[in-house]
Parts: sequence; C-alpha cells; structure tokens
Amino acid sequence: MIKLLFTSSTSAAFEWQNDSPYYTEKEYSIFLDGSPVYTGDTNVFSLFDLSPDTEYKLSTECGECLSFKTLGESAALSVLDFGAVGDGKADDTVAVQTAINCLPCGGRLYFPKGSYVISPIALKSHITLELAEGAVLLGSTDRASYPVIPGKLTDLKGGAEHHFGTWEGNAVSMHQSQLFAEHAEDISIVGRGTVDGNAEAAGWWIDVKNQPIGRPRLIYFNRCRDIHIHGITAKNSASWQMHPYFSRNVDFIDMYIEAPKDSPNTDAIDPEACDEVNIIGCRFSVGDDCIAIKSGKIEIGREFKQPANRHTVRNCLMQFGHGAVTLGSEMAGGVTNLTVNRCVFRKTDRGLRIKTRRGRGKDARIDGVLFENIRMEGVITPIVINMWYNCCDPDRHSEYVWSRKALPVDERTPYLGEFTFRNMTCTDVEAAACYIDGLPEMPIASVTLDGLSFSYKEDAKPFKPAMRDNLDEFLKVGLYIDNVGRLSIKDVSLDGNLGEKLVLSNIGEYISD
Repeated sequence: MIKLLFTSSTSAAFEWQNDSPYYTEKEYSIFLDGSPVYTGDTNVFSLFDLSPDTEYKLSTECGECLSFKTLGESAALSVLDFGAVGDGKADDTVAVQTAINCLPCGGRLYFPKGSYVISPIALKSHITLELAEGAVLLGSTDRASYPVIPGKLTDLKGGAEHHFGTWEGNAVSMHQSQLFAEHAEDISIVGRGTVDGNAEAAGWWIDVKNQPIGRPRLIYFNRCRDIHIHGITAKNSASWQMHPYFSRNVDFIDMYIEAPKDSPNTDAIDPEACDEVNIIGCRFSVGDDCIAIKSGKIEIGREFKQPANRHTVRNCLMQFGHGAVTLGSEMAGGVTNLTVNRCVFRKTDRGLRIKTRRGRGKDARIDGVLFENIRMEGVITPIVINMWYNCCDPDRHSEYVWSRKALPVDERTPYLGEFTFRNMTCTDVEAAACYIDGLPEMPIASVTLDGLSFSYKEDAKPFKPAMRDNLDEFLKVGLYIDNVGRLSIKDVSLDGNLGEKLVLSNIGEYISD
C-alpha cells in the first residue's frame, strides 16, 4: 500500500506501508497519469514540478493506484522579477526579501536554477518557497550581515518576557539564521534545490568555543505552527541546520541534510520544546547528532514546562553523526511520546543517545520512547541511556554530577520512564550492545528489549559509550544495564561479545525468556 504524506501546490510525498527499514525490498517504478515519472528503492518518494489545484492518478507496475490533488494557490511569482540575479556573486538579499514581502497570502515564490547569495531572510505566514532543481540559497560570507537578536526582552507594558535568541537551551543572544520566522504559521519550503549555509567560507567553524554570540542556524522557526519542509537539501550550516523552537505541527519530509564529519555542532534537525514533529524519509550525514530532541535547560524548562511531545521519526537514513537520535542534553522541559520506526543508522557513534544528569530538574522527564524495526550498521554502541552526562555546564565535573552514591531526590533530579526497543538488528558493534545507566536514587522506570540481535565488529576498537566521568573504555561488552526499576529481555541474541552477555546491577524487577 502507498500512503500520501504531503502535498503542496507543486509537490507531493508518498510512503510505502511495510516493515522494512528505509529501503523497499526491491526497486519499483511510479507512473503519473500513465506516464513513468520515478524509479527508486526507498520507502518514501516524492514528485515535483506538479501543477497547482490538479487531480492526479499515481500507479505502480504492481497495479497499486492512488488518486491525489495538489493544493491551490493565490499567485506564483519568480524571484527574478524582483531583481534577484542568481549568479553566485551578487547579493540577492534585498530582492529576495522584497519578493517575500510582496507575496500575497497563499502565494508561491519560485527560485529558478541559480545561486542566490543571501543574508538572513524573514519568512511570513501563508506562503510557499519553491527551490527548483539547481537553485541554491547561498549564505553570505559577510558575518556582519547576520544581525544579533537578543535572547529575551521585557515588554514595555506589564513586564512580560519575550524570547527570541537561544543557544544550547538558554535564552541568550544569537546571530539571526539564514531563513527564519517568528510567530508565523502555514509556511512551506519545497523543491529539489538547496539551502547552503556556506559556513566554512564564512569562518563560522573556526574557534567555535570562543565565539561570544551564538552562531546562526540554517533555518529557524520561533513559536510557529504548521511548517512543512519537503524535498530540499540543507547543508553546511554555521551550527544546527533545522531548529524549530517552541513550535507546533512541523514536518521534515524526504530531505537530505549534510555537513562535513568534522564540522562543529552541525546537528541535522533539533526540534526544541515542540509539539507534533514529523521527520519522515530524510537522509542525514553531519558532524554532530543527526536528530537531537530538546526542551531547554533548567531555566527554560522550569519557566515554560513545555516538553518535546509527539515526535515521529520514520523511514530515515542516518550516517556518521555522534548520535542517530539523541534526547538532550538540554531537555529540562522533558521529552514524551517519541516513536522511531523503520530507520537505518549507519556508522553513527550511537543509535539512541539519551543525555541527562542531576541538575536537569524534576520537569526533565523522558517517557514513552519506542524504537521499532531499526537496522544499525557499524554503530559503535546502539543504545545509550546515560543519566550522568558530563558536558555543556559549569558544574559538569562536580561531585554532585558524578557521585555514584544515592543522593536525595529533590527539584534537581531528572526522571526517565518507559523505553521499548523492538525488532532491531545491529551489526559491527564495537563498544557495547547497550549502555544503560540510571541514577541510584532515581532508577530508570522500565526498559524492554524484545527481538534484538547484536553482532560485533571483528577488529573493534575500545570506545567510551557515554560521556560520563570515571568511565573506562568498553570493548565488545554485552548488555550493560545499571539502576533500572523494571527490565524485560526477550529474544535477544549477541554474537561475538567478550565476557558475560548480561552485565546487570541494581535491577528491580527482571523478566526474561
């Protein structure tokens, strides 16, 4: 069966309904109104250059049929008609911004093939940007053209605070992003073109720890809703590539996001304190985490109590990141109801990576996490749940963080609830099949491992599976699990590990087959 995922006025995305991670079992061909238009082997595929407000009939060689209709639009305008040049040299910022400002509600701004050099561009509600194949929005190398926006401002009437800039979970100043929107809705960015941050040429990746202002994101949405990004390639951001912030109903569909392996903080998609985020059919190859789900550090978490809620990651291919799907470490508002299904993780350091620690606070609750039908290839440690994370805070190496004693439970203590891992195949493991390490005073509530197989790389190298003080390197360790309230292990196989298959400590209820 084929399911319609998304339509704009000129594009559509579809998904095969099966249990196969990312790829279909065999190559297939797609026909549109009887004419061949696409051949592929991935579960998610897209069609572009469609006509607005038009009914189509999609079919396959197997006889599968699906009718769909593209959306209507109020206008379709070319950015060239507003003076954009697209030669990779001229600054097209004013032309692009003018075109967006003039675009009527429900309109589409079209970027034909060309390289459009831009500084930060403000988007507005009820518009679509379409990037044709070969169209590139290229970030300006003039760092002075990226305005600094404040972290938060006090309202002139009544003293309420309004948040704008952010860096790693705190409300602080940052350089404005290449494409951004504030308090907007109903925005689509579609097509086969590229948004390129051009960060290396602008020097954004040099001496990053000593830059006084947070680096820009590639695309940033602050308190927006109904955002849809479909088909484009995003690359070479100064820091995080896609960063929806306190936003709702956000879709990332059939995208490719890339950055060099050694580029700093170039996470692919980092939804922060968002509700209902769908990441479907995407490919990632970046210098940091592929997906990092966040909800702010302690001040943000305490003030807004807004968890990252109802996130779905499906049919994605993740390569070369530190973590394929990471939760935290800025998750003081919590993470709830996450489903990761039918994905392939390839040569990432970790598969699932949870980063939390004492001090994240009582609102830092992670609960309702399901990983199902996952294939991991060359992932050093497939499952890492770490409540001792020792990075990114002034007190990260304090005794309060690293002490293995059971400390008092108070307003600083985080909570990890229910985690389920089902039907996963992991090959060429190096450090450990899993590293799960809860707090003695707050054990992880429940972990279920069901239908998992792990095989180890023959020439594996020692590696620290988690960022934790006083942790030795691991080599071909089995299931390392400490401080869990309820543990269920059924139909789990390990081939090639060294030592005991199960390294268990401080387990409350233990269920096995």
